Amino acid sequence: MKKFYEGVIKARGIIILLFLIAAGICGYCQQFISVNYDINAYLPDDAPSTKALNVMEDEFDGAIPNARVMVKNVTQQQALKYKEKLEAVDGVSSVTWLDDNMPYDMPLSMYSKKLVQTYYKDKNALFSVTIDEDKINSAVPAIRKVIGEDNAMSGSAVSTAISTASTVKEVRRIVIIAVVFLLIVLIITTNSWVEPFVVMAGLGVAILINAGSNLIFGEISFVTNAAGNILQLAVSLDYSVFLIHRFDECRQKMEPKKAMREALCLSTSSILSSGLTTVIGFLALALMRFKIGPDLGLALAKGVAISLITVFLFMPGVILGTYKWMDKTAHKEFLPSFRHFGKVISRITVPLACIFVLIIVPSYITSNKNSYYYGSSHIFGAGTQLGDDTKDIEDVFGKNDTYVLLVPKGDMITEQKLSDKLHDIDQVTAVTSLPDILGTTIPKSMLPDKLLSQLESEHYDRMVISVSADYEGAKTEKLVEKIRQFAQDYYPDEYYLAGEGVSTYDLMDTVTADMVRVNLLAIGAVFVVLLLTMKSFVLPVVLVATIETAIWINLSVPYIEGKPLFYIAYLILSSIQLGATVDYAILFTERYKENRRTFDKKQSIVETISNVTSSILTSGSVLTVVGFLLGIISTHGLLSQLGYLLGRGTICSLIAVLFVLPGFLYLLDKIFVKDTVEARQKKKAKKTVKKLQELPS
Repeated sequence: MKKFYEGVIKARGIIILLFLIAAGICGYCQQFISVNYDINAYLPDDAPSTKALNVMEDEFDGAIPNARVMVKNVTQQQALKYKEKLEAVDGVSSVTWLDDNMPYDMPLSMYSKKLVQTYYKDKNALFSVTIDEDKINSAVPAIRKVIGEDNAMSGSAVSTAISTASTVKEVRRIVIIAVVFLLIVLIITTNSWVEPFVVMAGLGVAILINAGSNLIFGEISFVTNAAGNILQLAVSLDYSVFLIHRFDECRQKMEPKKAMREALCLSTSSILSSGLTTVIGFLALALMRFKIGPDLGLALAKGVAISLITVFLFMPGVILGTYKWMDKTAHKEFLPSFRHFGKVISRITVPLACIFVLIIVPSYITSNKNSYYYGSSHIFGAGTQLGDDTKDIEDVFGKNDTYVLLVPKGDMITEQKLSDKLHDIDQVTAVTSLPDILGTTIPKSMLPDKLLSQLESEHYDRMVISVSADYEGAKTEKLVEKIRQFAQDYYPDEYYLAGEGVSTYDLMDTVTADMVRVNLLAIGAVFVVLLLTMKSFVLPVVLVATIETAIWINLSVPYIEGKPLFYIAYLILSSIQLGATVDYAILFTERYKENRRTFDKKQSIVETISNVTSSILTSGSVLTVVGFLLGIISTHGLLSQLGYLLGRGTICSLIAVLFVLPGFLYLLDKIFVKDTVEARQKKKAKKTVKKLQELPS
């Protein structure tokens, strides 16, 4: 390694230039990366609803209705005029209302009461609107102009448009505040006014390269776009700080270039060990079938890897070029000594560890009792325009969704029988199909070409089913299963069913199946890395158990509060908290083992807490603040909840590492600590006795 690092130091000017060029290119490339805000788009390709959407895209021009638009205080004739205006909006492919759901020549006055109240109630007209996916961001504001601010609109298309507009602004605010906070933390925890900016320079280059290199994915998820950069900043902060401090130590004994080489050699193992566990934790997300997991996991793992490369290649040159400035701008330490804190913890850590053991099982059980949201219908809640609009619509018309059932073309009699069965379902309020409009005797040529093209393709007939149901929940699950069963009875393995509620059903199946696999693989992979680096079986068990219990405690809070979790946030959080905070446990343990070579168990606890608390709190406070900033600022429910979980989870991990882990190390000291002052004294005594025995009598 020495020769390699000598080469790095010798070529530091060229390396810095190459990194800066790469950062500039990647910064420019960011503008070409598209962001997908549709959760359902990340379902696996083999999900039934995904297959249905693909078939429908191939066969029909019109997609599934993805917006509900309510216009207040209008007559039926005025409603028909609004329908024409909505149909004229660029990006709107179809608008379904009352007049599309009965025989084409029937007067509105002859419609059934149940059907009428699905679309027109108390002088409120409700339109089912289909917006082209590639024009959502322009069409949704245009629809708002047509209906005005006093009326309401909801649905996945509206959610996507609002997410796109709001998240970009919110992420910028979060990044700015996070950077300012990070600078303040670094100023407090370092001994130079310049050092924080040196650290930030390295982080900035790594983040720019990672963000721009996401172009290789073509498209990234809204989760990656919102959280990727700030998570990379928070979890890789320590690497540069650690290298600078090692360099300062070595510089006391040798000239700067040799000191840097020595600092790199001494810090490689610990930085790599810390970085690899983080990378492994993030890579576990890549094993999810739900594609947001691989999207975020690969981006974050790549980001940490780039941060590691930046520390070992870019930062040596930057530090050597700025260390004189850091010396000149040195200031007194702002943080107090943590020795007294260490003495306090040393007295109470064993009882705390015992209490911690007692809550492991209850916290695990409680964390698995949470209720969940699986889809996107609850992303924008009360207090947001979409949340309030959704409530206004549901207060009048109730919860409603639209499913599309594709069946083989040509058999009108069988299609009529299926339609009759669907009408018998209490939650089905309307079925729009060729048999419902024409019966089985009126020729199709009587229908306008536009309407006919929406219901018939080359190979399939389309049945549009309006249901009085939420987008998810137990009742919706039973409804989806019932419709699929009816379709299976009449068209065995020949039908396709799509809709937001259907996609959410498949989403639930996908992400729940991911849970066990992702969590076990993340834990197992981190355990193996620790096993290889620490050469101990007990230590990895202790460290992983400590952090996992902190995760379970974190996830128990929503259950105690009675707040449902977004299942996706739960899955992501489990891997991120493990990968990001196990570093604290590694740092604490390695320093404890080092101190045991000089001190006894109790004093080693005091010394270790005194040594590492500042470093752990620096990284932990940044990750905590980044999490809570995302939680407070983001109006996107899933991102906000993920932020709160990350902030609270980091605090749980910090408490576990600083207050509980010392007790475990103290109690299990003899198992994994061999090279201690006591052990060396015993070995020395044995050697002395042996020599004395060998002396002639």
